[in-house]
Amino acid sequence: MVFELEKKDIKHVFKTSIVQQTAFWSEVKQQQGIDSLAINFKVRKPSVFNNSTLGKSSYIESDVLILLQPIDREHTIAYIPYGPEIEPDEENQGKFLEEFSESLRPLLPKKCIMIRYDLAWESQWATDPTRFDKLGNWNGPPEKKYQEFRLNISTKHWNLKKANSDILPSNTIFLNLRKEPSSLLSAMKPKTRYNINLSMRKGVRVREVGLEELHIWYMLYCETAVRNNIHLNSIEYFRSVLRAKAEDSASPAEVKLLIAEADNTPLAAMFLVISNKRGTYLYGASSSVKRNYMATYSLQWKAMQIARNRGCEEYDFFGVSPRPDHSHPMYGLFKFKSGFGGELHHRMGCWDYPLEQERYTLFKASEMNSQGYHL
Repeated sequence: MVFELEKKDIKHVFKTSIVQQTAFWSEVKQQQGIDSLAINFKVRKPSVFNNSTLGKSSYIESDVLILLQPIDREHTIAYIPYGPEIEPDEENQGKFLEEFSESLRPLLPKKCIMIRYDLAWESQWATDPTRFDKLGNWNGPPEKKYQEFRLNISTKHWNLKKANSDILPSNTIFLNLRKEPSSLLSAMKPKTRYNINLSMRKGVRVREVGLEELHIWYMLYCETAVRNNIHLNSIEYFRSVLRAKAEDSASPAEVKLLIAEADNTPLAAMFLVISNKRGTYLYGASSSVKRNYMATYSLQWKAMQIARNRGCEEYDFFGVSPRPDHSHPMYGLFKFKSGFGGELHHRMGCWDYPLEQERYTLFKASEMNSQGYHL
């Protein structure tokens, strides 16, 4: 498997439905003080896909957006959020990542200690019947050593390591937006459909706002973060998402800040990001008051309609527990989001390719105390 790689201008990052692999996301991160790198790559298709119908000389061409995250004054991590987008056949995945990593090495900063792939690829255990319980619920992947054995089995150096935690959500629900609104509603769970109608009867209305009302979002967000004991980002973090522009690039995105309110009181808010053919529910928040107004249900339904009207074919709920497990910290999100229909998708999550073994070992030890789901 031989890769041909070259750096390119961020503006030329290919159009994609994966928000985190767009020129838009690079602009967001640039405003947050994180540099990025865009790499074009070309590889023979038969070495990626076993049943390729094209000849042995055929190539597949793609690109990847890499965020260069500093960990001290000298060292960096090459973080690839939900990339590469190309998903090789399972038996080729380890070899693909190993050889791609080695090809990337000379293009990265000299003191880059590792490449971290936050893989959106489907988990290798997502369809394994032995990983499901009697009710059909997924039990998740096996422990790390078995995951590493399976991914590395086709590699030369056995250097791919499962990260201690995932950064972006590894479990989500995708909803097909190609259906008519009436069909989308009928496919929802009865309670979800009832709550959407209830919120409308209660007078909940959803409107799109701009930067001038970001403080309303942030008030709701802080309340939600404290209530759920989650990591709190600054208002500037969200300002960068709303302010970022990439219209002059090949991969822009459209950001909509939506607020649901009733009786002149903000009750819920969310960031909807539209990229290519996908609408993504990126951030959400809600008030502790008037929860019986079910504002979050109106908010999601409105977001789906907006995404569909903008030409999106799918909606990404962006983060749930892997199964209906009451003890999981994201179970509440699973219960809420699964009510709208859609299909559960299990991703591979974060995998590391150490470039400096000693530094990587130190970093991994220090990371044990950090939280996941930082975007």
